Amino acid sequence: MLRFTLRRAVLMVFMLLGLLAITFTISHIAPADPAALAAGPDADRAMIERYRVEYGLDRPMYEQFAIYLQRLLTGNWGKSIHTTRQVWDDLVTYFPNTFELVMFSILIAVALGVPLGVVAAVYQNRPIDHTIRILTVSGVALPMFWLGLMAQLYFALHLGWFPLGGRIEMMTDPPQAITHLLLVDSLLRGQFSTFVEGLHHIVLPAVALCFPALASIIRVNRAEMLETLNQDYIVNARAHGLSTFRIVAVYALKNAMLPTMAMIGLRFGWMLGGTVLVETVFDWPGIGLYAVQAAISSDFEPIMGATIVLGFFFMMTNFVIDLIYGILDPRVREQV
Repeated sequence: MLRFTLRRAVLMVFMLLGLLAITFTISHIAPADPAALAAGPDADRAMIERYRVEYGLDRPMYEQFAIYLQRLLTGNWGKSIHTTRQVWDDLVTYFPNTFELVMFSILIAVALGVPLGVVAAVYQNRPIDHTIRILTVSGVALPMFWLGLMAQLYFALHLGWFPLGGRIEMMTDPPQAITHLLLVDSLLRGQFSTFVEGLHHIVLPAVALCFPALASIIRVNRAEMLETLNQDYIVNARAHGLSTFRIVAVYALKNAMLPTMAMIGLRFGWMLGGTVLVETVFDWPGIGLYAVQAAISSDFEPIMGATIVLGFFFMMTNFVIDLIYGILDPRVREQV
């Protein structure tokens, strides 16, 4: 298990370096000139050149990349050309909002996806199974941003049940940070009205974000449950008179959950990237919206910072899933 873990860790390091190199190259070959944007529309050529020298944009790309890696290792993530704020400070501010949204979304997806997948498998080819399959096809086919817009139009504008966007109301004071997660900090500080308000704001973006993951979890869990329910040991358990609930919940679901867990891990990572669309639609103050605003202004330092954080958590999620797989199924450790 130790050798398996080390191999996965080394592979993750190389993947992270590859992600950094690709993103750095793309951000530097974009047609916009970040130095000219930072200097402003009225800047002359000399002022633009001073900005280019100050931010190291006059050096060859490989030197810029080497300097960037060195700064990352020393904790210096650079500063935004557009706002002059330190990128690390911005990431600490915005990432907890994204993490909270993704965690809330994946909890909804798992809490609904696993039971619905089991029900669809147990009642195969019955009306409830067809209804759930329509839900899964819709979840895979419909874009998240479209779902978000439709939810805003109907539940926010038409019914008025939820706010259009934002994290909390403008006049509400957020709780003093402990975990930097608003819902958690509101409970820890005893600000229950702020907790309810934050919960009210997170529902629509979380539903829009979780819908594709919910559909994928249902599909995988249903397929695995159907295969498991046809195994010989399940038939033997039925022959011995065990109840359907015990067979499904104790014996079948345990084995069917292995591939489902892999899908949950993958979807958690994809949700981190999907927040770019959802946060833009709902004006959610997270790292996705932060990256979009940086991309619009050709501010490559925040783009790199957001990419590193999202990519790192995506890789960490898959790393943890691989370890769980290795613990539950020893055959996986021998194949790698």
